[in-house]
Amino acid sequence: MTEASTHQSSDSSPGTKVVIVGAGFTGLAAGYELAKRNLRPTILEAELEPGGLAGTFKVGETRLERFYHHWYTNDRFLMDLATELGLTDLLVLQHPRTGIYYTNSLFRLSSPFDVLRFRPLSVLDRLRLGMGVFAARSIRQWQELDDKPAAVWLRQICGENAYHLVWEPLLRGKFGVHADRISAAWFWSKVRLRGSSRGWDGREQLVYCKGGFATVADAMVRKIEAAGGRVITGSAVTALSTANGRITSVSTADRAYPAEAVILTTPLPIAAKLLSNHVPEAYSGKLSRIRFLANRCLVLELDRALSELYWINVNDPSFPFVGVIEHTNFADAAEYSRRHIVYLSRYCASGDPFLSLTDNEALAFALPYLKRMFPAVERDMILNVHSWQADHAQPLVKVGYSKLIPPHETPIDGVYLATMAQVYPEDRGTNYAVRDGRKVAVTLTHWLAKQRTVAAV
Repeated sequence: MTEASTHQSSDSSPGTKVVIVGAGFTGLAAGYELAKRNLRPTILEAELEPGGLAGTFKVGETRLERFYHHWYTNDRFLMDLATELGLTDLLVLQHPRTGIYYTNSLFRLSSPFDVLRFRPLSVLDRLRLGMGVFAARSIRQWQELDDKPAAVWLRQICGENAYHLVWEPLLRGKFGVHADRISAAWFWSKVRLRGSSRGWDGREQLVYCKGGFATVADAMVRKIEAAGGRVITGSAVTALSTANGRITSVSTADRAYPAEAVILTTPLPIAAKLLSNHVPEAYSGKLSRIRFLANRCLVLELDRALSELYWINVNDPSFPFVGVIEHTNFADAAEYSRRHIVYLSRYCASGDPFLSLTDNEALAFALPYLKRMFPAVERDMILNVHSWQADHAQPLVKVGYSKLIPPHETPIDGVYLATMAQVYPEDRGTNYAVRDGRKVAVTLTHWLAKQRTVAAV
């Protein structure tokens, strides 16, 4: 959908002017919630389609996420949304197999029984690893872990050997030189989430929506537009305008949209830039203290499967990708013209040379490593390669991160922040994007009602 294809001009929309910047899942969820409350938001999105990090592209006749995505069974905000949108019949519950790559070997780690059979650790270390994960899941108050490095905490609960073999490579693979300062609270949240998404037999249960996350995004767009709102893609916001400390309009390259209230859902550095001329310098400085890693994800279409595993954590420090995700061991390859889909994910600092490689150069870089993991791999098995990049893919959630998180309210009256940098201790993801988008929409609605009451008096 482009600006030209929308059915309503901003000046003809009666009532309150609410603008949402960004049509990722946070922005769409906020817009959906506002539409339910008889407000008609205008959502402005720089990309050519909605979805944000859960945006999709076509493989055959099916939409596929640019970056690998799934739901956990306890992602209740997504589940509730799917129910409201009438999509529950499209949700498929799977028990995909997972594993790790270590010492040039693949080890299955899909259940507690697999952990007990994990030969690289001694029997005692295997037991301690399992007990450490159980102990982590029993913690209820994450605040006590906020100022503790995950590296220290994981050693304490799982032991030195399990830490160095299982956890340290994952921390370093994702966060690189920052690994030793990542907050234990963030890591605890990931352990708790995955642990509580298991069945009675200990196997992990994951959910995928037929047609990909685009199915959910498109359903929200339809609801928003049916209520009189708009989702305008290919329209990057370039500036905010204020008067007397209040928002007045939001501008793109070719027009200004009047605004009484705004929700910024872009990555925090982009939101900070938009706010910078309108807020105190101390506030801008606080926003800039949160740093991000980029991610480049190669998506390969193959003519056959690589393995039986869906998710392979790479525990080899010489391997340049943190994960190898074989999507079609989770979703049916028949959905993608029987092509087998593999994601190769690499987190990088801004300016890493890998980010500037062409798709073919990136594939040439990756292929020897993929062949090391799967010796039968040959170039002619790869039918197509796609590459997607996010410059602000992962906040650096270092110790004490909770003290850096800005509130949803900004110094500008009527302007709110709802970004992935604020979901801590949870990891960024669509479930929490939906939660925060709807939450901020409710807050904004109450603020508008208060303004109306004051004006009436």
